[in-house]
Amino acid sequence: MLDRKNIRNFSIIAHIDHGKSTLADRMLEITHTIEKRKMMAQVLDSMELERERGITIKMQPVRMEYEYQGHPYVLNLIDTPGHIDFSYEVSRALKAVEGSILLVDATQGVQAQTLTTLEMARESGLTIIPVVSKIDSPIARTEEVKAEVAQLLDCNINEVLAVSGKTGEGVEEVLRAVIEKIEPPQEETETPRTDLGEESPRALVFDFQYSTHRGVIVYVRMFNGEVKKNDILLFSAANEKFIALEVGIFHPDQVPQDSLKAGEIGYIVTGIKQPGIASVGDTVTSFKRPSLALPGYMNPAPVVWASVYPEGQDDFNLLKQALGRLRLTDASLSYEEETSGSLGRGFRCGFLGMLHLEIITERLHREFDLDMIIATPSITYEVEYLNGEKKMIYSPALFPDYGSYKSVAEPWVKAKIITPPEYVGNIMTLLYEHEGEVGASELFGENRNATEVDMPLRELMRGFFDKLKSASSGYASLSYKITGMRPADVARLDILVAEEPVVAFTRVVSRKRIQEEAEDAVEKLHNILPRQMFVVKIQSQALGRIISSRSLSAMRKDVTDYLYGGDITRKMKLLEKQKRGKKKMKARGKGKVNIPHEVFLKMMKQ
Repeated sequence: MLDRKNIRNFSIIAHIDHGKSTLADRMLEITHTIEKRKMMAQVLDSMELERERGITIKMQPVRMEYEYQGHPYVLNLIDTPGHIDFSYEVSRALKAVEGSILLVDATQGVQAQTLTTLEMARESGLTIIPVVSKIDSPIARTEEVKAEVAQLLDCNINEVLAVSGKTGEGVEEVLRAVIEKIEPPQEETETPRTDLGEESPRALVFDFQYSTHRGVIVYVRMFNGEVKKNDILLFSAANEKFIALEVGIFHPDQVPQDSLKAGEIGYIVTGIKQPGIASVGDTVTSFKRPSLALPGYMNPAPVVWASVYPEGQDDFNLLKQALGRLRLTDASLSYEEETSGSLGRGFRCGFLGMLHLEIITERLHREFDLDMIIATPSITYEVEYLNGEKKMIYSPALFPDYGSYKSVAEPWVKAKIITPPEYVGNIMTLLYEHEGEVGASELFGENRNATEVDMPLRELMRGFFDKLKSASSGYASLSYKITGMRPADVARLDILVAEEPVVAFTRVVSRKRIQEEAEDAVEKLHNILPRQMFVVKIQSQALGRIISSRSLSAMRKDVTDYLYGGDITRKMKLLEKQKRGKKKMKARGKGKVNIPHEVFLKMMKQ
């Protein structure tokens, strides 16, 4: 029988591309969790998209067995994403464990996102094991980075371990440190018991997935009691009962077990096939003898909104089903139906950030073979109208006309930028262009500078991260959190094609940059829009007037091609007839411009 004292639950937290998945691979090898012949890179990254990009998108738990000083131990690892967009996934993992490995790349040092994740881990009261990775790299600054980490955690430099996920050097020491330093799971003392003296089970849902045949499979951390197959269980928050069709552990595939006991991490097959019942942070307990719900997680709040439309309206129901399926596996995705005059029926979707938007649209395309039109991503604005009414605006197309509102407020972020001192000048120029307010700045480590900045979320989305990497030759790192609403000086910019506004191109921009944005949008559309049978006007409109305009010349068939010799008036008559025909075609309503899917995609890209 497994003793709770021999269980260790831990996660790996780090910045993106610091080697979390590679370290996890070596741990799986050393503990013989996976046979060498079945071993492959990024074992815990199950999505094809994760392997292509080399990043973790969806966290994956795994159970390893390891013998130390003659005693068998069970090590439950939850591999977590490192990108800022998926910090919510990290927060879920941290609630289910007692300790965490803080992994820092020896070639890059402590990054801004590392600080954010570390703060989350400290708030959760986790034991932190500092580890420096990629020590085999020829450009590794191992001792310098170890000193940085020691300074950050206020610990002795000898406590910072060094590993190479590539060669496996130092990985055994990390496993031993996990056993020695991380506390075993503690028994919850506030659990109500039944009259029979039995302990009521309590399990925290930290993630879930959807199976076509078995329904929702919840990933749980058991805090009290025991859950067995065929138990009648209850979701506390949803107040929905279900039967445990199967319980088991991750090894790393799902392996059925007789039961899950307190302290263990595993899964429960619910058989539920309706969306919206299972939710992250809910508590699974007994239906007959329910216990108090465990403290839940924060609800993921979308920060970026974009409208998603099927390329053909025949695919609307398929898109609806696809979003419902993704919602079952990604709790942070939100969506609701909307209708556009020019694009038809679609959905307004909420995302955690631009990478999250990119990942979801790519999954819709790959997994469901959907071609979509994505309207320009936006953020939420709070508009106060002239009559004093306040309203939240999620879509640029719904932003009120100029002169019909009193004031606008928008979300701001507090960002932390870490960079070598020689790039500070370039970054200050960039911050000025993006309306950043520079706060405290201090030396961080031996050769880096940490700067705090307040800026609008709108500006952060305007390609700021890519420009920051360019300005710092790739050395700068960025983390941010939403701080609240502030007054905004913005206006709606409409793009008109053949004097008809195209909703997908509508955006909300800063009034300081409205002329520049208007001219850029018109010029870009003029260059990529295919020519029509008649002259097409491309215009941008804002602040109640046309700001920029270009004309796209008509496609012209040479109607005089068969003529040879003769008077010039013969050609003139044919050309005039062609001109009158085009005018008549446009007047009869056949002059509608069909904008191809590729044009929408090119306009969306920076």
